[in-house]
Amino acid sequence: MAPGSRGRSRNSALPTLEIHTAGATHAAAMNVVMLHGHDMHPDDLLPFADSLGVAARFVVPKAPHQVSENGWSWWPDDAERRALRQAGGPRDLYRLRPYGRSRARAEMLGMFDELALACPGSNTVIVGFSQGGMLACDLLLHEALRVEAVALLSASCVAFDEWQSRADRMVGMRALVAHGRHDDRLSFSAGERLRDFLLQAGADVRWHPFEGGHEMPLSVWRQVRKLLHEIGRSISERRNLP
Repeated sequence: MAPGSRGRSRNSALPTLEIHTAGATHAAAMNVVMLHGHDMHPDDLLPFADSLGVAARFVVPKAPHQVSENGWSWWPDDAERRALRQAGGPRDLYRLRPYGRSRARAEMLGMFDELALACPGSNTVIVGFSQGGMLACDLLLHEALRVEAVALLSASCVAFDEWQSRADRMVGMRALVAHGRHDDRLSFSAGERLRDFLLQAGADVRWHPFEGGHEMPLSVWRQVRKLLHEIGRSISERRNLP
């Protein structure tokens, strides 16, 4: 059993996620898990990790399902159904129950256990873009993970009735929610629903709407950097307590 597993055993039938890292490699004061979106690759996020100027270990796993030459998805993808959904314009996916969601959570738990990302003192923050943000929130609602904060960028609720029944797990969670007013994939109202869900659940929410589409512009990364620096200061203050 990996360090930090807190009594959970990993399903040996699950594949090991390919993990990319940046920043500090050992004994980092903070760990930042970055989850890419649909049809993306960890290399799409690593440059942002390098530019945030935060003393942390950045962990960027690659989703297990290949959907294009260099694009991956956290759950199996039906390209035809996705195209039909997108043909109607931006969507709010709160009613969607993605097939393979529970397996994606199990694979993430395996990574958290292997890298001791959920044990006391790991000081982990999860940053998820689009589908990665959906998985991040779903993971925190279904699993007893100890994290400092979550940043949900251009994301949406999924399986909303399930989420509502588990909302108490988000009480006190520091959360950044950012969404573009002109997002052509996930509607701006989807971002507002995600924000409102977290507020009603009792999370400490920072809302950042921006003039843009389905993207991560500079203003969003400034908000992420601000959040990480604030958490870094909180960690330092805790360590200096007598």
